[in-house]
Amino acid sequence: MATDTDTSTGDPGAAWAPGTTGTARGASRLARVRGRLELPTLRRATGLLDGRHRSVFIGHGQDFDDLSPYRPGDDVTDIDWKSSARAGQPVIKRYQRESNLPLILAVDTGRTMAAQAPDGDDKRALALAVAEIFGYLARMRGDPVSLVAGDAERVVDRPARAGAEHAEMILALLARRLDALTTGGTGQERLAAGAPASRLSAVLERVSTWHRRRSLVVLITDTSHPDARTDPAVVDWLRRLSAQHELIAIQVADDVALAPGRGRRRDVELAGEVPAFLREDKALAARLDAQERARRAQVASLLDSRRIEHVTVTSEAVMMDQIAELLARQRLVLNRRRR
Repeated sequence: MATDTDTSTGDPGAAWAPGTTGTARGASRLARVRGRLELPTLRRATGLLDGRHRSVFIGHGQDFDDLSPYRPGDDVTDIDWKSSARAGQPVIKRYQRESNLPLILAVDTGRTMAAQAPDGDDKRALALAVAEIFGYLARMRGDPVSLVAGDAERVVDRPARAGAEHAEMILALLARRLDALTTGGTGQERLAAGAPASRLSAVLERVSTWHRRRSLVVLITDTSHPDARTDPAVVDWLRRLSAQHELIAIQVADDVALAPGRGRRRDVELAGEVPAFLREDKALAARLDAQERARRAQVASLLDSRRIEHVTVTSEAVMMDQIAELLARQRLVLNRRRR
């Protein structure tokens, strides 16, 4: 049950405004990413993406170039220990990259994405921020970026191209799709009538059938998905896509459905707010929390069964660290497969 805090109380952190959340209207989304991240963090994330070329394009574009002193943010797995011992300081191996690994942003735009994250942020803001980070890293490396965003009613697709202008275009398109989930101004937002449900199988099918070149697919959804119970076809498409592409999943965390003592709340699946006698029922809240934990465990088990590395993003403050940890785990997996 995806939930959202009632915004009629005037809480500015709960509202979604694509012109202000994610970027200022008219400003560059990619420039905003660069401005809010520290250089060592960016270096580490970029280095982790470099490792994917070594794994995917074995012998085709990752020839040894030279040795370089280790700097904060470099991947420690690139350290050449023998050379470091001779030099008396940490030294890393650098490689020449001749091939680009396309990036595909596969984004869930179903109505549960309009709910609230545990820290009070709108889940759409976190999902867009994740897309911005990967778009920025791809632009830094010269990798082409494409977008597949969809739900139960519609899937939009933009082909892979390099360059900042193209990345800005697909991020703006994604922001518009997410914005369409709600109506009303800031502080008065409500779920739009007929807001579609999620259908990740449709998104993954489009990626698999329209994007044949091996790519890094970043699946952005929430902790309710992928759900084999409500979308049985997603199991087969996860299997196909994990074999066809390099696939990772980033899930945006949901706030708790019932929270005694935390005030007025509403569920994005309901027309009105949750009644007080329900939201203050501690026994009911505990039962629902147990059900939610079990359901999320099933979602995680599905991803684990396909050996898909995944992470749950909980807030913008720790998001970059969580993404870097995910990329590090995925790189280790790829290195093991290479051996």
